[in-house]
Amino acid sequence: MGVDKIKQMVPSLKGKVSDEEWETRVNLAACYQLVAHYDMSDLIFTHISARIPGSHDQFLINPYGLFFDEITASSLVKVDIDGNVLDETDFFINPAGYTIHSAVHGARHDVECVLHTHTVSGMAVSAQKQGLLPISQHSLMFYNRLAYHGYEGIALNLDERERLVRDLGEDNIAMILRNHGLLTVGATVAEAFRRIFYLEKACQAQIQALSGGSEIIIPPVEVCETALEQFKSLSSRNVLEWDGLLRILDNKGSNFRH
Repeated sequence: MGVDKIKQMVPSLKGKVSDEEWETRVNLAACYQLVAHYDMSDLIFTHISARIPGSHDQFLINPYGLFFDEITASSLVKVDIDGNVLDETDFFINPAGYTIHSAVHGARHDVECVLHTHTVSGMAVSAQKQGLLPISQHSLMFYNRLAYHGYEGIALNLDERERLVRDLGEDNIAMILRNHGLLTVGATVAEAFRRIFYLEKACQAQIQALSGGSEIIIPPVEVCETALEQFKSLSSRNVLEWDGLLRILDNKGSNFRH
């Protein structure tokens, strides 16, 4: 669907919502388009959500049926924690997306953005019994901060939310959904995107390393712990690369700001 068609379908909400909500909408739409740009989308499936600033029970999620590179700030759907659509829209939401995202937003008030993917490498690692191995610098970003959740089928059963929240825990920054895919959380949209970008790279590195047929080198525990502390000390909610990522979209002529 072209830029002009999206604009015809979706009137701009700029000036009709708070400045804080509009900024969140722009960043979340950019995140969707960046996931597509880096080949981490899955047609219209998977989902990314962002909490409405100042709210504990409202969040934005994708309009079900649009490809990720078509999603704009104004087309995002606002829902409450019970799945009620709060604004007038011609779109609806992915029920499985609601189950996963409402679970995390309802339990983790430190989390502003939840990002879920079905990449080939992510699904491959999710099916490996040992999970993500600490064999690359990228993987060590998640050392002792990565949770696992067993597969229960398509996430349509609201009862699964309790188990998702239990498995994610209070401090983990990412989760591997067994036989399914990857999930990251962040205090900002930019932080959640940074984490999925590097979690995906870590999974790609693992699949390629294991396919080489040679013995895998795993750093000593103390080295892994040192690397983790280094990552923690370097982490910042001010993701320096975010402005550059937005420039990539602007240079492509993206309509994410609509």
